[in-house]
Amino acid sequence: MSILNAENLGLSFGAFDLFQGISVNIADDSKIGLIGPNGVGKTSLLLILAGLNPPNTGQVTIARGRRLGYLRQEAMETFADRGNTVYEEMQTVFTNLQELEDRLHVLEAQMGAGDASAEVLEEYGNLQESFSHSGGYDVDLRIQQTLDGLGLGKKHWHMPLSHLSGGQKTRALLARLLLEKPDLLMLDEPTNHLDIEAVEWLEHTLGEWDGAVLITSHDRYFLDHTVNTIWDMTRSGIESYTGGYNAYLNERMVRWEYIQRVYEEEKTRMLNEADFIQRNWVRASTHARALGVLRRLSRDISIVQTYGLMALRGDMKWIETGLSSDRPLDPISALRAVNAITLPVHRPPRIKPRLVDGGMSGTIVTRAKSVTIGFPGHTLFNVRDLELRRGECAALIGPNGSGKTTFLRTMLGELPPLAGQVELGSSLKIGYFAQAHDTLDPAHTVMEELTSHRAMDDGPARAYLAQYLFQEEDTNKPVKALSGGERARLALAILALDGANFLVLDEPTNHLDIPAQEALQEVLEDFSGTILLVSHDRYLIDRLASQIWELREGKLDVFKGTYRDFVLRRPASGRARAILPPQRPQMRLDSYAARKKAEALSQVEGRIQEKESEVQRLYSAIQQASEKQAFEKARQLSDQLAAAQAALDQYMEEWERLAQ
Repeated sequence: MSILNAENLGLSFGAFDLFQGISVNIADDSKIGLIGPNGVGKTSLLLILAGLNPPNTGQVTIARGRRLGYLRQEAMETFADRGNTVYEEMQTVFTNLQELEDRLHVLEAQMGAGDASAEVLEEYGNLQESFSHSGGYDVDLRIQQTLDGLGLGKKHWHMPLSHLSGGQKTRALLARLLLEKPDLLMLDEPTNHLDIEAVEWLEHTLGEWDGAVLITSHDRYFLDHTVNTIWDMTRSGIESYTGGYNAYLNERMVRWEYIQRVYEEEKTRMLNEADFIQRNWVRASTHARALGVLRRLSRDISIVQTYGLMALRGDMKWIETGLSSDRPLDPISALRAVNAITLPVHRPPRIKPRLVDGGMSGTIVTRAKSVTIGFPGHTLFNVRDLELRRGECAALIGPNGSGKTTFLRTMLGELPPLAGQVELGSSLKIGYFAQAHDTLDPAHTVMEELTSHRAMDDGPARAYLAQYLFQEEDTNKPVKALSGGERARLALAILALDGANFLVLDEPTNHLDIPAQEALQEVLEDFSGTILLVSHDRYLIDRLASQIWELREGKLDVFKGTYRDFVLRRPASGRARAILPPQRPQMRLDSYAARKKAEALSQVEGRIQEKESEVQRLYSAIQQASEKQAFEKARQLSDQLAAAQAALDQYMEEWERLAQ
């Protein structure tokens, strides 16, 4: 059953159409990730679906009695008129339960005073059952677990809402929404103000969410662990893909290549037919054949103009289209119509960074021994021993404010350590990407900032900036007027131009949309030098890192291995529960029932391993088929992959049922 249905939505600003013709449906159990380049209209669409803004065209229908909850990307104005503390605000979600509890206390007082009439006992019994069924006895526990999970621990509970920072207000609003349990939870960039532990807690919570979820996010790892459908929004509309983010990547490439092939084949055929008509139209002996070809071509053009190019490969019969074939186009109009047919898929523009080779560095790039990081009079953390060698990638992770940027500046020699020794290797050419982009001069234009780093003529400079999506008018923008994403793209352009063999990257994907993140990831994967990466982007860390340097409780621990291995082996924290492969529960095997349960678990785990291997094999096969342009085979393999994934999901559900 559907919670929400939207038909033919359109939004315009004057003569500019942000989007048109969007129709979507959200079912009871939908878990949807909405992605797309910055500026395509994702937030505007969410506001329309949430009923907060009207569309110019189309309508949104919400099923009777269903509730929507919406988290804005920024919540600075949230709670502006509220005088509650954080904890009191969470309690407002349960006002009805508080009223029930107050009435129960009144009845208890009456009974304590000797009034045990049948009416009082009956009312008390009914109210107590309703209170218990609605979770009244668990309210404080739910509030405390939710606040703690989102990083609003006890020290924040009695803080007035007006004293919270913007990020804390967003977390408080998210906590209240989760406690309200709406039928459809709509979240706009929910991970922006969360540390990794809070994000992992939210992943686990959404994984167990009973209702529907619609999330827009640039966090690819988060999407891969919370949604089972991707809506890819472009200027052409929304394409739906089954599966998480990784499944979407594979299926998107298969679809793009198939559509490209259909476009090339069909347009070539139609141009050949138009050419045949031109050459044979005036010949008496072949005019009848040319007229027949023209009738067929006119029908195909009508189908393309009405239903799109891909309808030519569908099962639609001509009579089902409702189009008339009585009056074919004239030969010239037919040729013009064929030439006007364009590729029916919109690939968003992508930045095209290309790092200049900085030559080979020494074997040891950097090392630290018994180092204390901080400022005079203020210690941040201690480092016992670490070493980074040529070609490795170390990812530095830890809570916000723990000193990661200070550590980078110390490793680069910009700040002295409070104690110990930091060494940089030989033949290093360092490329540093600062999180705040404070190396950019706000008084410069984009063009001036680029040419201050490398002397370039106007033409080559504009061509180079175009690779980073700065078009003609953008090159004259002052740096101080750029958005966060634009500043990040400009900093990347300068970093790529300078060349390096040791990249020090402080939150390089902040403010970048997913297409830009993908492009940057491809470049870094091909980089032959050494990388020291500070990032909350777990997807990027998972793809690049060979070491994990974790800041926790005043010290830096080194884990040599991938991020996935790190997550699997680290001890679980009090509030964060990462999404991991299932672990078998401990149980006593001194009963027949327990032994049978253990045997059943073992069998299901074996099936899970088999299906995981099959899914992995099919992913690889699809990639190989795509590379060989075997599109039909890729489509068949995609169907097999969907079936294997569905079977794996069933086995996982069975495992969870047995494990409880």
